[in-house]
Amino acid sequence: MEIKFDHKPVMLNEVLSGLKINPDGIYIDCTLGGGGHSEKILEKLSPKGMLIGLDKDQDALDYTTNRLGKKYPNLKTFHTDFNDVYEVFDYLQINKVDGVLIDLGVSSYQIDTPERGFSFRFDGPLDMRMDKSQKLTAKEVVNTYAYEQLIKIFYEYGEEEFSKPIAKNIIKAREIKPIETTFELSKIIEESMPKSVIYKRGGADKKVFQAIRIEVNNELDRLFDTIVYLGKSLKSGGRMAVLTFHSLEDRIVKNAFKELTTDCICPPKTPICICHHKKQGILINKKPITATDEELTNNSRSSCAKLRIFEKI
Repeated sequence: MEIKFDHKPVMLNEVLSGLKINPDGIYIDCTLGGGGHSEKILEKLSPKGMLIGLDKDQDALDYTTNRLGKKYPNLKTFHTDFNDVYEVFDYLQINKVDGVLIDLGVSSYQIDTPERGFSFRFDGPLDMRMDKSQKLTAKEVVNTYAYEQLIKIFYEYGEEEFSKPIAKNIIKAREIKPIETTFELSKIIEESMPKSVIYKRGGADKKVFQAIRIEVNNELDRLFDTIVYLGKSLKSGGRMAVLTFHSLEDRIVKNAFKELTTDCICPPKTPICICHHKKQGILINKKPITATDEELTNNSRSSCAKLRIFEKI
């Protein structure tokens, strides 16, 4: 199957402006994807500069490395989860960078490829792995997790108010036969909530599919620590831009940036500071940046995006 990425980079101009590119600097795109943001960063770099591209989706990494690598020899790509970025630092023998981009959105290629099983709009196997070499799949989550585990995932990662009836009906269905496809799961979800709610939401599946995807790819567990680590790894004046696409991600980014921009982080009732924590930088935008009306018209996937930018002092 020919792989084609036509992913439109979200808030491209805002990201480039926010990163304040130093032509000779070292930059990391933690989620390389189709390389939409990275290509524009590379255009601004001199031969002395470097862009490090990370992605745990081998398809994305191969495609973008092939597309951009010959034109930009200062592009270095690695097949890895960005939460393991410290290993890349060790390999390249660097400890400070000029800029970091983290785009936490799922790529159009992943969503629009039925075989990847990310979308309820296409019938495909229950997969949802960003890294196809890992063992855990959506099928395993749906067919082996206990009732209480399913409720917890749907409620915490999807903020789904109908978590209990959905989990109950999944258990009931899989006792007859394994749930194997996205459409099979969608049918169960739709039968687990009132039609009026489905109509009001414009669909029934989004929250549960999001929750399962987060569980399969372990998207949130180390995000806070990684953002703090990368913030501390910036050179003075260096910037980190993070794009989020749902409230759970944005809350984590907001809290990580708060820690990076706060001196004392002792509990409020502590009489004197005992943590000796020193702030690492400042917020460029106190409130998240959102897409312009023009972009919203041309790129529907920007509708729920929020951009936060941090600068190291």
